[in-house]
Amino acid sequence: MSNYSPAEGSNPSSARRIVVICGFLAASAAAFVYYHRDSALDQASAGTAQAVAAGDSQEYPVARFDGVISSAVNEALTVPPATEWTTVAIKPGQSLSNIFDNANLPPEDWMAITQLGGDCAQLKHLKAGDQLRLRIANGELQELVYPLDELRTLSVRRGDNGFESATLSAALERRNVEAIGSIENSLFLDGRKAGLNDRMILQFADLFGYDIDFAQDLQEGDRFSVVYEQIYKDGKKLRDGDILAAEFVNNGKTYRAVRFVAADGTKAYYTPAGLSLRKAFIRTPVDFTRISSGFTMHRWHPILNRMRAHMGTDYAAPIGTPVHASGNGRVEFIGKKGGYGNVVVLRHGPQYETVYGHLSRFQKGLHAGSPVSQGQVIAFVGMTGLATGPHLHYEFRINGMPVNAEKVVLPRAMPLEPKTLAQFRSTATPLVAALDSMDTKNGVAQANTAQPAAAQPAPVTAIQ
Repeated sequence: MSNYSPAEGSNPSSARRIVVICGFLAASAAAFVYYHRDSALDQASAGTAQAVAAGDSQEYPVARFDGVISSAVNEALTVPPATEWTTVAIKPGQSLSNIFDNANLPPEDWMAITQLGGDCAQLKHLKAGDQLRLRIANGELQELVYPLDELRTLSVRRGDNGFESATLSAALERRNVEAIGSIENSLFLDGRKAGLNDRMILQFADLFGYDIDFAQDLQEGDRFSVVYEQIYKDGKKLRDGDILAAEFVNNGKTYRAVRFVAADGTKAYYTPAGLSLRKAFIRTPVDFTRISSGFTMHRWHPILNRMRAHMGTDYAAPIGTPVHASGNGRVEFIGKKGGYGNVVVLRHGPQYETVYGHLSRFQKGLHAGSPVSQGQVIAFVGMTGLATGPHLHYEFRINGMPVNAEKVVLPRAMPLEPKTLAQFRSTATPLVAALDSMDTKNGVAQANTAQPAAAQPAPVTAIQ
């Protein structure tokens, strides 16, 4: 594999010097012959020799010699212009052979390139929307450049022994950027006004979604601050990255989040004290239209026609609506069970258990003992068992006893371990300091937030 940059064009400096030297030597030889030919003619023509003065007979051949040299050198310096790059925007279904045919390049070239192996194999499956760059001279492909991803670029060049390839890697630059705003209309409108894109606004809402209902709890005058990454390559912005730290002041109460990347590469958000922002359980495991029946000790059962305790919450939803695991755990039971119909029971550690009943079907691949993650689809809404309409029957149990899932205080996810907390604090300190600085700019009182020791904020660019 050769080591070179595809962005470099042809460098004619060496070739130009060779051409100039060869031209000079040729011109010298021609002038030498011309000089002796003129001398012979001068000796054969006495009349011409007498007409030329003694000084002129010395200068005339020298002037002719200089003229020939100047003409030869000027011709030698005439170099063909460098070949230009052609950029091809790849269309859906387009292949390398199509591109070479359109550029009038022989099929032997694209066959030879795809047979080089390594990353050249990706040229067999071009992605629509990508760009392929070609440099062609005298009807032959000299160089091909294809971006494999954000970091890697494939370069193929014609060498003395055929084509050779190299994969070049570029480093990404990450810059911290600030966004500050207040709620005047909605989180989406005011977030966009502050410079956040839709993805980051959704991420922001997800960070604080366990504590704030962004549909009902927002008030005019609520404030938000965000520190996020922008990704650059070769000085050009590629995209906006993740949120690094965020703050939301809702009805005078301040909520903060700081991102932490663990040693295994997993990312999560914590309070400045290292407590997880996420709770161990989702409050509602399904998108529902209404609560058709709540938790109660006395309910008239519509099928059994008698009073009976209802130890769960019924969420009315269309058949086939996905049901999500409310927390991390393992499948304890999956199958049919009495009035529950199709049911899934999840175990979440030694204390907690959740039950999902009246299901139409289960997610493929699940069985007793299967691990599940919070939010993972485990089944689909139905009306099996003792049910008069499609809904999810959901139970939340603590130490085997059912409790009201709508009102129970849900435990937080596990905080950072002590051995990781020091590393988290070193990452969090400059980000928290940046939030403090933004609060000063935004005029937000800090009375409701416990702050760590002051530190110098990381360099950021502000977006108002």
